[in-house]
Amino acid sequence: MLHEVAELPAVRAEVRRAIPAGEAGRDALDQLVLALDEMASNALRHGGGHVEAAVRTTAAGFLIEVADAAAHRPPTPAVDRDPSEGGLGLYLIAELATGHGWYVSDGAKHVWALLPRG
Repeated sequence: MLHEVAELPAVRAEVRRAIPAGEAGRDALDQLVLALDEMASNALRHGGGHVEAAVRTTAAGFLIEVADAAAHRPPTPAVDRDPSEGGLGLYLIAELATGHGWYVSDGAKHVWALLPRG
């Protein structure tokens, strides 16, 4: 459970400890950490706090899932915004992932992305 953005450095370090670079490939591990960080920070900023984040290993790669309490607010990519203002995370996830999406379950929004192993 995450409550604030300041917790993300510890989450990044935990993922790096849990998934050896040899298992993922250095670039794939860096992309996994980047995608998780982006998804979790979006949920913390726009989802009302109390965010749950998980990474699971699959045969195809790594499944990231982040849940927040803002079930009524779908993930919305930035449109017509200066890149310096941020808001491009969903585009980044789309580039890194082989699949991505979201759904609502039990009053929570779940955003997921499947990243290749490398």
